[in-house]
Amino acid sequence: MSAVNNDSLELLKLAMRQFAQDREWEQFHSPKNLSMALAGEMAELLDCFRWLTEEQSYDLDSEQMSAVQDELADVLLFTVRLADKLNVDLFTAAKDKIAKNTERYPAEKVKGSAKKYDQY
Repeated sequence: MSAVNNDSLELLKLAMRQFAQDREWEQFHSPKNLSMALAGEMAELLDCFRWLTEEQSYDLDSEQMSAVQDELADVLLFTVRLADKLNVDLFTAAKDKIAKNTERYPAEKVKGSAKKYDQY
């Protein structure tokens, strides 16, 4: 996780907060509305891969890659904004989730398997 640190997320959070304040959008940024917007952006990301084969999903042309980058950015920005509204420290939450997943999915038991933690 060295490529992303808490300072980077903090800068994104502050930038998104300012962006919303400058446009007087705070009134619209409830957790409910932001989570719905996040789901919409995820749907747009999914749409980038609709009808592609597994192989094609790794070999995007420049237009496809640009669309994926835009949608990933939207997902990240709405996630950061939602976390800000709920006072969630995303960096800490992510580290905690990795620790939980490490316990749920011990490498020696799940290596090479796509089964969920309660299926092995």
